[in-house]
Amino acid sequence: MYARRQKGVVLDVWPGFVDALATLLIVMIFALMIFVVSQIYLSDALQGSKRGLEALQAKLQEIARLLHVEQKKNTDLTTAYAVKTTVESDLTQKLTASDARALTAEQQLAALQQQIEALNQQLAALNATLQASETTVAQQKISLEDLDKKLAAALVQKVEDLEKYRSEFFGKLKELLANRSDVRIVGDRFVFQSEVLFPSASATLETGGAAQLKQLAATLKEIAAKMPADLKWVLRVDGHTDKNPIHTEKFESNWALSAARAISVINFLIIEGIPATHLAAAGFGEFHPLEAGATDARNRRIELKLDQR
Repeated sequence: MYARRQKGVVLDVWPGFVDALATLLIVMIFALMIFVVSQIYLSDALQGSKRGLEALQAKLQEIARLLHVEQKKNTDLTTAYAVKTTVESDLTQKLTASDARALTAEQQLAALQQQIEALNQQLAALNATLQASETTVAQQKISLEDLDKKLAAALVQKVEDLEKYRSEFFGKLKELLANRSDVRIVGDRFVFQSEVLFPSASATLETGGAAQLKQLAATLKEIAAKMPADLKWVLRVDGHTDKNPIHTEKFESNWALSAARAISVINFLIIEGIPATHLAAAGFGEFHPLEAGATDARNRRIELKLDQR
């Protein structure tokens, strides 16, 4: 840049302008550097404790001193300082809010401690109740053990009573059926061959079979009249077939035939006066042969057993 002076002399002012501009640029860079440093300190202050805040305040005072020195050269530094002051105020407000939250947390902690104390008292009361309950349970356990012993003794007595009447029942039936080869005793059961009671592939009682069952019913009623009312007994009637399959309009399988024969015997005994509450019927088909290698004729049978209910 040039300026024309008196008497035709030209004055060059460009170097001075460049120096001034360079000085201003340096000042601005310096100000920006100071601004960046202050931002870093402020960021640390946000994450630090009160102790960190005091250190930040010392740094801010140093920055303020530097800004005061340069304030006359650049008004932008004054604005930056004002911004930093605002940030410091925000930090103070946040610290105040944090203190308030801490106070609230302390109050909540005190309330929780009171609740814990109350719960401890309740727990102590529950422990006392539990100890009392354990004492009661121990006493009840002793009572239950005594009751179990009495019950076991009573069951043994009932079994002995049933065994006595079962022996008498067996004895009388043996006398009645002593001369019959088609009625046998196997263990604790009377075994009637199916041919004695039913025609082939039928569940209808024959006349001869009905007569045999009539004698059996009379004997059972005689024995039952002597039994105590509280003796739980039942006459179980089990139907069995051979392994030859059956499939007719009336019986679709050996299961059906064996069950139908057992039920026929039950119905006859009910007619003869045996209470239905003392009778039970079951069909086993061909799946429970009398013995290994037994003939089909032996496996076709009706079994009677006086048992405990």
